[in-house]
Amino acid sequence: MEILSYLKEKAAKNKKTIVFPEGENPSILNAAAELQESGLLHPILVGSRKRIREIMVEQKVSATDFCIVDPMEDEALPRYIDSYCRERQMPVEVGRRILSQPLYFSAMMVKMGSAQGMVGGIDHATEEIIMASELMLGLKEGISVPSSFYLIEIPGFKGSQGDLMIFSDPSMNPDPSAEELADIAYTTAHSARALLGWEPVVALLSFSTKGSAEHPFVHKIQTAYESLGQKNCDFVFDGELQADAAINPDISMKKTKGGSPVAGKANILIFPDLNACNISAKLVQQFTGARFYGPILQGFRFPVSDLSRGASVTDIIGSALLTAAAD
Repeated sequence: MEILSYLKEKAAKNKKTIVFPEGENPSILNAAAELQESGLLHPILVGSRKRIREIMVEQKVSATDFCIVDPMEDEALPRYIDSYCRERQMPVEVGRRILSQPLYFSAMMVKMGSAQGMVGGIDHATEEIIMASELMLGLKEGISVPSSFYLIEIPGFKGSQGDLMIFSDPSMNPDPSAEELADIAYTTAHSARALLGWEPVVALLSFSTKGSAEHPFVHKIQTAYESLGQKNCDFVFDGELQADAAINPDISMKKTKGGSPVAGKANILIFPDLNACNISAKLVQQFTGARFYGPILQGFRFPVSDLSRGASVTDIIGSALLTAAAD
């Protein structure tokens, strides 16, 4: 659990407030209790105050100083509605219907400075998390496409970052263009450096290694590599590479003859589409018992994490700490 130790150390230096829009979920409640007790961040649970208190009794959570926010009772709701409606020139009642929902209220808390990040998704589909984030938070300047990544802790794997690897993009872009893939690679590399202190080594994955196959799918990765090269990147990247050539030094030598600065050493894998990344991630998890953190959404103006609906308490804690680690 070295990664958790690193994230806890980073969180302790700058204690942040993280809002959980699914405060009525027992796993969220237990994770928030551990985070509260650890003193690493300030969790805010959003939902029915009565129901959250009932679940605390059911789960034998004894914390008495939880910050619980019920959108319908919170004094900030009128201010949030006014700000949201004035910005979009929409009727107040429409804004009230939107912001009375815990997910949208939580995102607005982040935008308005009441929290520094949001962690949700255990009871909401990814599409809902993305919609709330885009609507309430917006994209960073210069970002053309939001994306996501998993930080994966893989038992028995030995890479440049020990047993850790980043997979991108597992949840947001079904079929990114070559230019969008380049943006995803660029954003993920900078996320890894900012959140984890890594020196990014980025592999653009394909079923071909350096022209070993001809196909429009391969050409897409080659074009993405060229587009990434135009971004004045301050990190190492290469493509197109097969997955084994990207992470296995012996195989990389056979397939690239030592001609790649990335092959055999990649710590960030950029998949060609959502199918490939999501399927690969789920297989790694099921076959190896790997620990997953995220998906962490990137490209938004504020930090957001989209949990897997099967996330454990430990997964939630890790994702919350990653979210808190964002600058």
